[in-house]
Parts: sequence; C-alpha cells; structure tokens
Amino acid sequence: MSESVFDFSATTKAGSAKSLADYKGKVLLVVNTASKCGFTPQFEGLESLYETYKDQGLEILGFPCNQFGKQDPGSNDEIQEFCQLNYGVSFPMFGKIEVNGGGADPLFKYLKKAAPGALGTERIKWNFTKFLIGKDGSVLKRYAPATKPSAIEADIEALLG
Repeated sequence: MSESVFDFSATTKAGSAKSLADYKGKVLLVVNTASKCGFTPQFEGLESLYETYKDQGLEILGFPCNQFGKQDPGSNDEIQEFCQLNYGVSFPMFGKIEVNGGGADPLFKYLKKAAPGALGTERIKWNFTKFLIGKDGSVLKRYAPATKPSAIEADIEALLG
C-alpha cells in the first residue's frame, strides 16, 4: 500500500498522539503556522475557509513552527490562546514541530516529498506553506507562504464536490 497522509499521526497541543486516519474522507489543508510572522494575518483567511467549508468536509490542520526567524517562540498553550484571541481560530492546532532539517516531523517529510516546491525543492521556505490533501489522503498541491487562503478556495470547492 502506498503511503498517504492517513498513515501518520500528529502530536496534539496537549502532547498526545492523534491519528490522521481520523480525518479519512475529508479534504485537508495542512499549514505550518507562526504567531509573529508577516503572514500571521492569514489565520483570518484560514478561519474563514474553515467556517465556510467545515460542514462540507474541510479540515484545516495548523502546525506551529519556530524554525523561521524564531517567529513562534511561545508554548503550545500560548500559541493556541494567541490564535483564538486574535483570529478566532477554531480549526485544530497541533503541538509545535520542525518542518525542515534532521528534526523535521515525519508528516512534513512526507508532504515535502509528495509535493515539492519550486524547482523541485523539498525544503519549506517559510511559515504558512500550505498542502492540500484529497479525501483519499493523497497530497494534491503545495501553496507558497504568500498564497492567500482565499486563492485556494476554488481548489477546495472542487475537491468537496
């Protein structure tokens, strides 16, 4: 069987493992996030997408990362509180991870290989890199950090059918 996103688990902000197989049959948007980044206002757009499409089968999974300019230095609880207070984030936010290098989370190693960036690079360039995952767990597309969530809406609608 070929790997899919559903073969992985993620660590919740509380530190327990959550199987991504729990999201089978849903369209996923997986994002590495940061609280103190120029792209941080994208939380608003992500939350808007989530509110619009969650009842149709969209899940957005946020993964805080402090690897880019040390822009997410807080604890998991501080990050969650920031996202809720400032952007009303209600989609799942997981524990802080690394997305590049030797300590990269296995999920992100898989995502980067399945959907390489510009010129075939697997490295994640910055915060708010987004991966669109089909209902079957296949990685369909990678979006650059500067891509606004609203620009992904048509792709999400097409997958939700």
